[in-house]
Amino acid sequence: MTSKDKIKKARDRLILEEPYFGTVATTLKLQDSYDIKSFESNGKNLIYNSDYIDIIDSEDIEFILANGAMHSILKHNNRVGSRYVKLWQLATDLTINNILVKNGLSLPLDANFEDRFDGFYAEEVYEILYSEITDEDLSDDETFDEKRSDEVQEEIVEDLDEEFLEQLLDKMSRQGTLPKDLKLLIPEYFSNKIDWRDILYRYIASYAKSTFSFMPPNKKYLYRGIYLPALSSDLLRIVIAIDTSGSVDEKLLSIFLAEVQSITQQYPNYEIDIITADSKIQSHQVFLAGEDLNYEITGRGGTDFNIVFEYIDRYIDYPTTLLYFTDGYGTFPNSEPSYDTAWITPNDIEVPFGEKIILDII
Repeated sequence: MTSKDKIKKARDRLILEEPYFGTVATTLKLQDSYDIKSFESNGKNLIYNSDYIDIIDSEDIEFILANGAMHSILKHNNRVGSRYVKLWQLATDLTINNILVKNGLSLPLDANFEDRFDGFYAEEVYEILYSEITDEDLSDDETFDEKRSDEVQEEIVEDLDEEFLEQLLDKMSRQGTLPKDLKLLIPEYFSNKIDWRDILYRYIASYAKSTFSFMPPNKKYLYRGIYLPALSSDLLRIVIAIDTSGSVDEKLLSIFLAEVQSITQQYPNYEIDIITADSKIQSHQVFLAGEDLNYEITGRGGTDFNIVFEYIDRYIDYPTTLLYFTDGYGTFPNSEPSYDTAWITPNDIEVPFGEKIILDII
């Protein structure tokens, strides 16, 4: 078996075991060279020494392929700027290899790895490494004598097709096979494209209880033929506030409510309070497990967020979390409530507290 065949066989195995890394690795062009001792990747080519490939096992080659794939995904060769190239390459390897180890790939003995850099961007790792190197090291060691100029750049490696990467990310996200920490290290693919359904699920799932409350039934719901335990701190109570000032249309709202209902159907012990408001409270409806989330939009005035928080304090007992569906433009409260708040908005606005979830529905 030739060294190239050995690499292709390892690549096929990587596709089965780690489909994201394996799929991207198929875009790397294999290039044999005796000018290097082991291997290197610029994000487009995987350059290797055949003698080195012959003496390592398949797991090591899988790691090498995944490493090359990540250099391509993270566009490291195009992010050097005016940094010392060799030091930048070390920083990017330390960043990538932490991700690969966290995702279960076996670390080769000679691979660059320091667990102190877990979750770091390559730029952060570079600055730490640079701060640990003295001026004397930089002047005496040939390893750091090559520095890229911002004005006179070396050949820029052509990026992978954006559509290919985004389709792959979407597919792996849906299948639940997206590698760990990828969202942290590829912010350009996820900023303003946050999967708000996942965040809603996390909000709800974090409070959902695996046991039922056996308190006496809540009498106010018996006439509807529903036996529900009286409200206690063990009952999940979600408050959804809907900004009806005119910038939230019914199409977006219907998608949002449909997702909320599909998530909450997994838990039998919850109430959902839906509040519509602009500059004043327009309506307040309570929905129970299994009920359709029917609603009407009224209002279309200005936006004052304070009134919703004041209303919750006065009329809603033990709210678990507030999901505020809004365009984000209005008067915010000065103080943070005792419950968690998520601002769900299509606009990247500043919020005074809570989590901002940016909608990206096309």
